[in-house]
Amino acid sequence: MVSDIDETQAPLLDHLLELRTRLLRCVYALALAFVGCFYFANRILDILVHPLALAFPTGQGKLIYTKLYSAFFVDLKVSLFAAFFVSFPVIANQLWAFIAPGLYAREKKAFLPFLVATPILFAMGASLAYFVVMPTAFRWFIAFQGQRGGLQLEALPGIEEYLSLVMQFIFAFGISFLLPVLLMLLNRAGIVTRAQLVAARRYVIVGITALAAVITPPDVLSQLMLAIPLMILFEGTLIVMRFAEKRDAEEKAKATAEA
Repeated sequence: MVSDIDETQAPLLDHLLELRTRLLRCVYALALAFVGCFYFANRILDILVHPLALAFPTGQGKLIYTKLYSAFFVDLKVSLFAAFFVSFPVIANQLWAFIAPGLYAREKKAFLPFLVATPILFAMGASLAYFVVMPTAFRWFIAFQGQRGGLQLEALPGIEEYLSLVMQFIFAFGISFLLPVLLMLLNRAGIVTRAQLVAARRYVIVGITALAAVITPPDVLSQLMLAIPLMILFEGTLIVMRFAEKRDAEEKAKATAEA
């Protein structure tokens, strides 16, 4: 009985040790990336501040901080934020190396496109936020400056609040753009079908609108600029599912004919 328990526990312990090793490598990669990014924190912050600088009239924009330690903690947050993206290839590689041995060759082949598509779609969403949505939204916000009741209404954004807003924009758009990956995985797993998604299209549209309202700043412009691309991605995913189902049907028919 004791030997049976030892034999069943050994593989589990091996997996836990391997998981520990993989996680430590991810932490080391993140730590090294953080040190490098901290050295370039000012330049990274320059990049993140650029959309706001474009929104202000030339030479009039300001970013303030009211606590003496705020600027230092902003550098830390910027460094950690950038380090995550720099170390992501290593983190993804370690996760894949841990999961892949437990998959069959067919499963690896089916899963690999999703692994490749994830950073691409995230980068597309983050790019849309940085190059289009943030400059447009910031110009909209800055446009409210002016005289109010004989007093000058002036935008003086705090650096910490601004950084939180930028990170919210980038993560919200990046993660939301992973919707096709989620739907395709659910479809390949047999949890949902294309027909079910088509039938639930109106509910999906309502869900996308609600999601955009929750994860973006409370302005209609930002919400629409997230909701519309997500609806396009949803419809595009349905088209991809249609071709995938057609290909699977052809392969199944061919296998049946050969048998």
